[in-house]
Amino acid sequence: MENFRKVRTSEEEMPLPFPDLPPDVVEMKVKEGSKIRNLMNFAMAQMELKGRRQIVFSGCGRAVTKTITCVEIMKRKLGGLHQVTKVRYKTVLEVWENQDPPPDGPAQNLTVHKNVPSICILLSRDPLDPNQTGYQPPEPRHEVGEDTSGCSTTGLKRQLPPPCEELLPKKLQVQVSDSPRGSGTTAGQLDH
Repeated sequence: MENFRKVRTSEEEMPLPFPDLPPDVVEMKVKEGSKIRNLMNFAMAQMELKGRRQIVFSGCGRAVTKTITCVEIMKRKLGGLHQVTKVRYKTVLEVWENQDPPPDGPAQNLTVHKNVPSICILLSRDPLDPNQTGYQPPEPRHEVGEDTSGCSTTGLKRQLPPPCEELLPKKLQVQVSDSPRGSGTTAGQLDH
């Protein structure tokens, strides 16, 4: 493959794996180079300003993680969203061109078919069928100041014991014994 260069990549187009979607549903196709900020600005505008009831996020290969991140951000910002997740494989075609063709023949191309993991996530304000595979109900609402992990965001507050006298700073008497560097004994006071 050292003499070959990738010249084209194309994904197999597949229908969304969710039945009964409205024809105007917004599909956010997340790519590896997509900016999360741009995706979220558009998706939030669709759900909040345009009043969409459902939105689909999809991504394949290296974009799967970014797709999940976008969904989690939207669920936290909007709250009360039902979710259905479908995982499948998608075929990606890569065309590679020979950079060092034989002198007596035409340039050779190589076509590679790759099966890469793909994810499609449907978010809906309306209830979805809880019996379908991949369904997640909305997360319960938490009060302000409460973390979803069950810990308070203000941290633990407990009474400190009264200070003990032996822990308070004192002046120490230091005596230095005879050493080869100095002669005699030196006494001094140090604060700590």
